[in-house]
Amino acid sequence: MRDKDYSDMESAAMEIEGPVHVPVMACEVTKYLVTRPEGIYVDATLGLGGHTKSILENTGCKSLVIGLDVDEEAMSLAREALLKYNGHVIYRNSNFSDIDKVLASLDIREVDGIVADLGMSSYQLDASERGFSFIRDEPLDMRMDPRLRFTAYDLVNEMGADEISRVLRMYGEEKWAPKIAKRIVERRKTSPIKTSAELAELVSHAIPAKFHPPKTHPATRTFQALRIAVNNELENIKEFLQKAVDALKSGGRLVVISFHSLEDRIVKNFFQGLSSPCVCPPGLPVCGCGKKKSIEILTRSPILAGEEEILANPRARSAKMRVGEKI
Repeated sequence: MRDKDYSDMESAAMEIEGPVHVPVMACEVTKYLVTRPEGIYVDATLGLGGHTKSILENTGCKSLVIGLDVDEEAMSLAREALLKYNGHVIYRNSNFSDIDKVLASLDIREVDGIVADLGMSSYQLDASERGFSFIRDEPLDMRMDPRLRFTAYDLVNEMGADEISRVLRMYGEEKWAPKIAKRIVERRKTSPIKTSAELAELVSHAIPAKFHPPKTHPATRTFQALRIAVNNELENIKEFLQKAVDALKSGGRLVVISFHSLEDRIVKNFFQGLSSPCVCPPGLPVCGCGKKKSIEILTRSPILAGEEEILANPRARSAKMRVGEKI
C-alpha cells in the first residue's frame, strides 16, 4: 500500500481513537455531571460503557443511567462490561438524536444530567471491520448504525467529483479535496474502490508527499469527512443538543466531549446562543425578542485532558469538554 513508511501512523491513529477502551476525562465528566447520587443520568453515546461505569461508581450505584448507542455490537459489549451494575442501567439501541423518544418511552420527563462523547469508540476503529481505519484493509462501510442505507462505498463510487470535493471540504476541511476527488473518479473507471486500504493509498498518492502531515496519515481528513457524511453526524449533534437541554431539569447539566473543530464549534455556538438572554439589535430601548437565558455555561474555555491522561490514553489529546447547566 505504501510508497512511504506509514508503520508509525497506527500509533498516530490511536492518538485520535485509542488502542483500548478508556473513557476520556472520566473524572472531569463525573465531577461536572453528577449533581446528586440518586439522580437519573443519560450516557447518550454509551460505546463500551466507560462513562456509565464512572457515573455509577461515583454515585455508589444509587443512580440510574440510560445508555444510548446506535451500534448494537458495541452495546452488547457494554452490557458484558457493565454486568455487575444490572438494575442500574437501561440500554437503548438508538441514536442520541432520538433522546426525546427514548425518555418518552420510559415515561421519564426530566433527567439530572446528560453526557455525550462524540468520538468514535476504540471498538469501532479497531474491531468493527467497517472500514473506519485507514491502517487495516476492511470493507469501505463506515456506518455506525448498520441500519443506515448508504455506506462510504456508495458515496465514494457513486458521487460526482464536485460532490466528493464538497464533502471533503465541508466535513474534513481538506484543502486537497478537488485533487483527491479527481483521483477517486479516475480510479473507479477501472474498478470500484472497495476497501479502506485502497482509499487510503489513493488519497496518499493524490496529496503531494511534501505536503503530507508529519504526525497523521494523509487520509485522516478524508476518512473523517466520509464518516461524518455517511452517519449524518453534524446534523444529529445539532438535533441532540436542543433535545438534551429540553430533557434536563433545572440545575441539570449537559456535558459534551468533542474531538475535532467542526463538532466543537457546533457545541460552543449552541451553548453561547442559549446563554445570551437578548438578541435584539443594540440601541433598542426595550427588548423585543423576548428571549430568555436558559443555560449557564460552566466552562468558558473547554476543559482539556491533562498530560498524565494523554500519556496513558493518547485518544484524549484532541478532546475538548464543554458543560452547560440548565437554569
